[in-house]
Amino acid sequence: MIQKKISKILVPLDGSKNSVRGLETAITLARSCDATITGIHSIYAPPHSEFRGVGSVEEAYNINMKKFIDEAKTLAAKNGIGFTDKIVRGEIGYNIIKMAHGKSKFDMIVIGSRGRSSTKEMFFGSVSNYVIHTSKIPVVIVK
Repeated sequence: MIQKKISKILVPLDGSKNSVRGLETAITLARSCDATITGIHSIYAPPHSEFRGVGSVEEAYNINMKKFIDEAKTLAAKNGIGFTDKIVRGEIGYNIIKMAHGKSKFDMIVIGSRGRSSTKEMFFGSVSNYVIHTSKIPVVIVK
């Protein structure tokens, strides 16, 4: 008998096709486990950004990300899955792990991988690589 129930799934979202595939996989898992999904978007913010002060770039990015998060909420709702979102700033991989292992106590991370070319397809993206090697909970990599 299965001892561990999956009730909370964390899905990193960045607006890419791979993160959409990760979300779709998480929705499938959530439906079979009666789980909820939290979408996390981490905005990489180096301490000394050359874009500091360029408000229009950040504003356009935020509008696009909000639209993507809203689409993710709609997709989850259409499939009967509870969805919440969290937007954080800082180092992307670190923020994913910090959230996964924080107060919320997630049971699983479902993350999209970035396949770039035929020779590099066997390797994970740097964020998914960091997450899979740092996480103490199960991680599903979706290609």
